Amino acid sequence: MKFLVFITPHEFRDESLSTVRLFLDKWNIGYSISSYSNKDCIGSHGQVCKVDMNTGKAKAEDFDGIILVDGKGIEAYKIYDFRPLLDLLMKFNEKKKTIIAIENALKIPARANIIKGRKIAMPEDEEAKRLVQLFHGIPSEEKIEVSDNIISVRDHKDLESSMQTIVERLGVA
Repeated sequence: MKFLVFITPHEFRDESLSTVRLFLDKWNIGYSISSYSNKDCIGSHGQVCKVDMNTGKAKAEDFDGIILVDGKGIEAYKIYDFRPLLDLLMKFNEKKKTIIAIENALKIPARANIIKGRKIAMPEDEEAKRLVQLFHGIPSEEKIEVSDNIISVRDHKDLESSMQTIVERLGVA
């Protein structure tokens, strides 16, 4: 099993990436860190992360799923408007591969128009709430929602406690 982990070039949430890496390493799930920069990416708290591959070169058929890490960079770069990433998510969705979105990164699958009729754990971010409604997702107050192949985590603080559900969904627990 192998996942693509997407982060923004700057201002990704360090804590979320650390939790995702810890979880993937613990369960021996392979992963590649990707971004739209070939340079080192820098988190909100200064974590420096080397990129394994440019997201533009990623192919859905090479991975079992994708994890979209949250953070201020989602807004700063308007990642949810970046067509190549939206197209990649559409390919993951067409192949029914797992898509995990953390907090404000939920804007990306919403803008890819792949959440229609699916329960989505609603983050506090007002724009994310608007996009979930606009693209016909079903808002949920739960901290995590698993709806078909899309897993949404309401808040980065809920990520660690949501890991058991995610692991079970992936079939590795």
